[in-house]
Amino acid sequence: MEGKTVSQSNTVMAQVMNPQDANPAGNVHGGVIMKLIDTVGGVVAIRHARSIAVTASVDRLDFHHPVFIGDLVTLTASLNYVGKTSMEVGVRVESENPITGQRRHTSTAYLTFVALDKNGRPMQLPPLILETEEQMRRNQEANIRRETRLAEKTKEKECPTKSGNT
Repeated sequence: MEGKTVSQSNTVMAQVMNPQDANPAGNVHGGVIMKLIDTVGGVVAIRHARSIAVTASVDRLDFHHPVFIGDLVTLTASLNYVGKTSMEVGVRVESENPITGQRRHTSTAYLTFVALDKNGRPMQLPPLILETEEQMRRNQEANIRRETRLAEKTKEKECPTKSGNT
């Protein structure tokens, strides 16, 4: 199977936040941002796999600043890691007040997707070709997150009541 570069699946998505996106505080609801993150991350995963991909986990999602109604939200997503059937996508969210031009880094997220074949089973993925030092750094960090996730999963299986699962 021929590998693919990170740039072959990078995706940028932008959307203006409207009143229906507001939470009771009058800012954009965090769930709206989460859905946009999942959507753009899914597009990256599908573009790499050239097949359906589903969200397996969200390893991290940080909200740094609020997003306001009327802001233009831009989400930039790219692959950090590709394994046999799963892949990690990093998403950076920025908001811009289109009147003042003020831009802020509002959120960062890391999501794991699994590609599915025509029968709905996990399928083998093309390897990821890393071309830059930045991509290599992101790949190393993603590997650490993956190892941590797998270690937590093993710990849960060994002692389910201590992990909070009953």
